[in-house]
Amino acid sequence: MADLDIAGDIAALRSTFSDIKAVADVDKIAADIERLSEAAGAPDLWDDPDAAQKVTSRLSHAQTALRRLTEAEARIDDLEVLVEMANEEADEATQTEARKELASLQRLVSEMEIQTLLDGEFDPLPAVVTIRAGAGGVDASDFSEMLMRMYLRYAEQHDMPVTIYETSWAEEAGIKSASFEIDAPYAFGHMSVEAGTHRLVRMSPFGAAGKRQTSFAAVEVVPLFEQVDEVEVPEGDIRVDVFRSSGPGGQSVNTTDSAVRITHLPTGTVVSMQNEKSQIQNRAAAMRVLQSRLMLLKREEEAARKKELAGNISASWGDQMRSYVLAPYQMVKDLRTLHEVNNPSAVFDGDLDGFIAAGIRWRKQQQLEAE
Repeated sequence: MADLDIAGDIAALRSTFSDIKAVADVDKIAADIERLSEAAGAPDLWDDPDAAQKVTSRLSHAQTALRRLTEAEARIDDLEVLVEMANEEADEATQTEARKELASLQRLVSEMEIQTLLDGEFDPLPAVVTIRAGAGGVDASDFSEMLMRMYLRYAEQHDMPVTIYETSWAEEAGIKSASFEIDAPYAFGHMSVEAGTHRLVRMSPFGAAGKRQTSFAAVEVVPLFEQVDEVEVPEGDIRVDVFRSSGPGGQSVNTTDSAVRITHLPTGTVVSMQNEKSQIQNRAAAMRVLQSRLMLLKREEEAARKKELAGNISASWGDQMRSYVLAPYQMVKDLRTLHEVNNPSAVFDGDLDGFIAAGIRWRKQQQLEAE
C-alpha cells in the first residue's frame, strides 16, 4: 500500500496559518482577554447593564478568537501525527481519516484567511441589513422574504445573534421591506458584500402557468456604530410617525401605537422600528440606526469628493450583483466575482459562505488595484 503523501499540503497550511496568526496578533488578543477579564470581575460591573453587556460580549468574542487559533494549530500538529501513523501501519482507514481532516482544515484555514482581509474601518462592527422589494410585483415581495430567510439562516448557522427591527408585510405574499441587526464581530465586514440589487428568475407561482417572471430586491447593509455623537440630528430635520405594530395579515403584535418611523427630511432616509414594546425604546433604537446611516453617508460623500478628480465617484457594483435562476435551469451567480453554484435551494437555506468569501476577496482586489 502506497504511503499517503500530503506533506506539501500540510506545509502550505502551516504557511498560511502562520500569516493568519501574525495578522490576528495573538499577543494582543491575550492582552485584551486579560484586560476584559479584569473589567468583568469588577464588583460594580452590572451597575450599568449596557456597559456590562459590552464588556462580557467582547470578552467572549476574544476568548473564542484565541481558542479558534489555538485549536486550529493543534489540529495541524495532530494531522501530521495522523499521517505518520497511517503510513507506519499502512492503514487505509487512517489514511482516509487523514484526507478528510486535511480537507476540513483547508476549509477552516481558508475561512480564517478571509477574516484577515476584513481590515476596513467599519468591518468589525455589527450590521443592520435592510431588504426592500423592487420591480416584479408579488414575486418581488416574495423574493424579498426569501432573501430575509436566507440571511437569517446564514446568521443562525454561524451563531450570529439577530434582532429583527421592523417587517412591512405585503398584502398578497412576502414583504415590502424588513430591517434586522446582526450583532457579531465583523458582521458588517461579511455582510457588506451582500449589498446591492438581487435578481430572481423563475416560473412565477403567482402568475400565468408556464411563464417566467423576473423580479428584483435591494439589499442595504450599514454598520451599527456604538457611539454616533459626531452626527447631530436636529429635531427640525426629522419627522416622527407612530403606528401600531402588525404582523402578516394584519395580526396585531400589541395594542398600543408603539412602532416608530423616523424620516430624515434633508436626505429622505427612513428608519422604522417595531421590535420593542415601548415607543420610547423604539424611537431610541431607530435614532441609533438613523445616525449610523447618516454617518456612513457622510463618510461616503467625503470619499467621493476625494476621488472626484480621478473620475471614480461611485462605489456601487452595478444594478445587479447576483442572479438567482430557478428556470429554465438552476444556478445562482454573482456577477462581480463570477462565483456560482448549481444548488439554489442550499443558497436560499443560508449556504452563503462561498459567495461571501469570494465577495471579500474581490473587494480587497478592487481596493488594491485602486491604490
